[in-house]
Amino acid sequence: MTRMLTEKPDVPRELTLSADINIEAAEAVTGGEGMPARPRKFHMDAYTGGPLTLAGWRFPVVVDLDGLSIRGGAKVYLDHNRTARVGHLEAVNVLGGRLRVTGVVSSTSAAAREVVADAENGYPWQASIGASVQEVEFVPEGRTLNVNGREVSGPINVARRSQLSEVSFVGNGADDQTSASIAAGTGAAREKEHMDVVTNETTEVVTEQNSVEGHEQTATGEGKGQVAAPVQTLEQQTAGTVEAADPVKEIRARALLETNRISAIRRICNGRFAEIEAKAIEEGWDETKTELEVLRASRPKAPAAHVPDNPMSGRLLEAACMISARFEGVEKEFDEKTLDAADKRFRGGLGLQELLLEAAWANGYTGRTFRDSRAVLRHAFADIQAGFSTVDIGGILSNVANKFLLDGFFSVERVWRNICALRSVRDFKTVTSYRLVGKDQYEIVAPGGELKHGTLGEESYANRADTYGLMLSVDRRDIINDDLGAITTVPRKLGRGSGLKINDVFWSVFLANSSFFSAGNANYVSGADTVLGIDGLTKGEVTFMDQVDADNKPIGIMPSILLVPTALSAMAMVLHKSLEIRDTTSSTKYPVANPHAGKFRTEVSRYLSNSRYTGASSKAWYLLADPGDLPVIEVAFLNGQESPTIETAEADFNVLGVQMRGYHDFGVALQDPRGGVKAKGEA
Repeated sequence: MTRMLTEKPDVPRELTLSADINIEAAEAVTGGEGMPARPRKFHMDAYTGGPLTLAGWRFPVVVDLDGLSIRGGAKVYLDHNRTARVGHLEAVNVLGGRLRVTGVVSSTSAAAREVVADAENGYPWQASIGASVQEVEFVPEGRTLNVNGREVSGPINVARRSQLSEVSFVGNGADDQTSASIAAGTGAAREKEHMDVVTNETTEVVTEQNSVEGHEQTATGEGKGQVAAPVQTLEQQTAGTVEAADPVKEIRARALLETNRISAIRRICNGRFAEIEAKAIEEGWDETKTELEVLRASRPKAPAAHVPDNPMSGRLLEAACMISARFEGVEKEFDEKTLDAADKRFRGGLGLQELLLEAAWANGYTGRTFRDSRAVLRHAFADIQAGFSTVDIGGILSNVANKFLLDGFFSVERVWRNICALRSVRDFKTVTSYRLVGKDQYEIVAPGGELKHGTLGEESYANRADTYGLMLSVDRRDIINDDLGAITTVPRKLGRGSGLKINDVFWSVFLANSSFFSAGNANYVSGADTVLGIDGLTKGEVTFMDQVDADNKPIGIMPSILLVPTALSAMAMVLHKSLEIRDTTSSTKYPVANPHAGKFRTEVSRYLSNSRYTGASSKAWYLLADPGDLPVIEVAFLNGQESPTIETAEADFNVLGVQMRGYHDFGVALQDPRGGVKAKGEA
């Protein structure tokens, strides 16, 4: 008999392993109502250590016998029914990668009589072992592990830690390589064995202690490889071994102990804990254990919570993707509980196929492999808003891709960000900025307190955002190759492409400045004395500071940025950091101080000298105001979104794969020419 199970990683769950039983012919010696005159022993090779296909598990299950422990007081039932008692276990052994169970048909129930009677009639009983699974490792397709002394290949689930709770006789099993037998005793054997008879007013229970030949290794809570201790009854543990010389005295002593134990249990339960009372009497609990269970049951209970059958979530898959891709700073993106669950569930790393399969399973896909890739993708990308999806794979891929998109976006030069003003726009319409260049000085207030009106002026500067984008695909080859790197490499490319595009647009606008930086605007200088150095920088600074507004008065803005091409970066750093600059000409007089040390922030861009851009020069340099005071150039972003956006979806019908598109909404425009000065740097 196999219980319906739901795969729940990292939480305890029940597991049943079924096996065939071959029952030996029993001796025709019976007691009352068809029961044998003495308890029968049974031996089972219950599990051969290999994969089993079980209901409720997507993939076959292998129980790692090295991690199998035994729950105290394991019993034997019929069809996993706790009320259909058959007997108890004496030893559980792990031998040669197999699980061997030895027990006694010690119950007088109808279920026990049915098992023995049917066995004598030749009925082919089978065994089913119940276990509580506490840790599962998923082995993906293509990987192999050594478990129970043999190689197993994925996809498969390995129960790394589990606890044996009970063994049942069932009508149908799964593992036809295992066996079990119920042995009948012989007259000679009975003469050697000790018989204990316990009676009360209404029933007679016949038990025996059979000797165990040799030493068997048992799998206990501390692992296998220990010598099995002789099994003792509860009365032997509490009262010591009663000498067989006086069986009547022994029977009375045991009956008294059992009567006192039951009376104590009933007193403690006091009629309020019927289930605990019945279980305590049946399983032989003492007073201490009964009191502890009653105390636990008396504590206030938290409100019941429904735990979904499938604990898989988009957040867990997203964390697993980031861990598998070795994303730096992943611990800042997810809480410790999510990271721990993702690491345990996908210990060997998450592949692209497994990611899509997990999403498809969560959304109703019933297949076990990626063979029907079209169906997997269809379920993985099910419409979550329409209620057909519980895991949004598009959102997961987009979130993961966005992290790598930004990684690529920030990997290119970003000097533009340090010399421009930023603007947030709500749409793609042209926006206009006005400068206060009219009558904007304060006037003296007359005795009556009336303030005079200033004028806004007519100088304005326009800008607008446009959309730039690109689409790339993760095709069927990447999916079949199980290449998770595809969903990290593609976003990096899209991010880098966006960073390169904004640089391309920005510097194209900035360098096409022949009419912006001109003699007519009084912000352009040329000649041999404009070569970058102390004299050239001094001339540029004087030109900047001599600029005036519409009323021919100083603009009151100070230069703060020295923008240079790569060829001038060394000289710019010398001018910025050196306290003095010496001239080695023998007859030249020179000051020892550098008047420009620490005065301007240096920015170096490779775009300024690139010949693909109109207006590029390796000798020209710029002196600019802080963009927060008076910008020469502005970048507008739709809704203030400075970074690009990436979206993921199933590819069109004619393309088998996953497609990703990245887009960026921005615009660039020159602003106020008085915010900077350009020096030609040569004659």
